[in-house]
Amino acid sequence: MKTKHRKTLTRTFLLLGLVCSIPMAVQAQGRGNGRGNGNGNGHGNGGGGHVEATTTLLGVDVTLTADMRAQIQSYYAAHPVADAQSLPPGIRRNLARGKPLPPGIAKKVAPPELASRVRLRDGYALVEVGLDVFLVEVATNVIHDVLMDVVR
Repeated sequence: MKTKHRKTLTRTFLLLGLVCSIPMAVQAQGRGNGRGNGNGNGHGNGGGGHVEATTTLLGVDVTLTADMRAQIQSYYAAHPVADAQSLPPGIRRNLARGKPLPPGIAKKVAPPELASRVRLRDGYALVEVGLDVFLVEVATNVIHDVLMDVVR
């Protein structure tokens, strides 16, 4: 009887230790504070025009490929937006990966011509906010990737 109780107790503590270590592992990956610069430096493997998706402990992290970034930048270089204005610095700093877009922010869905060039996964869209372009999840408005100072 004592042996059975010890085995159960040992299993319980092992399971508890495993569950408690998951948030620490996520924190150790740099996903805990949300203070990324979001500059989108364009380093990636391409991926043939599809969105890159990397598996994390808690789900899927979706980002733009280097090819997609180049297509978006070349589109806005060829099609300048006359009324595009930069956001105030305080608001711009709060727009980061993993955070939702604020509800009252002025945003525009990217032009259909650009959306047809850049093939995105279902449930994701490109959104213009100020001079920046964001890859957002449509259902939650959570920002997954950022291209800074693209809209001109």
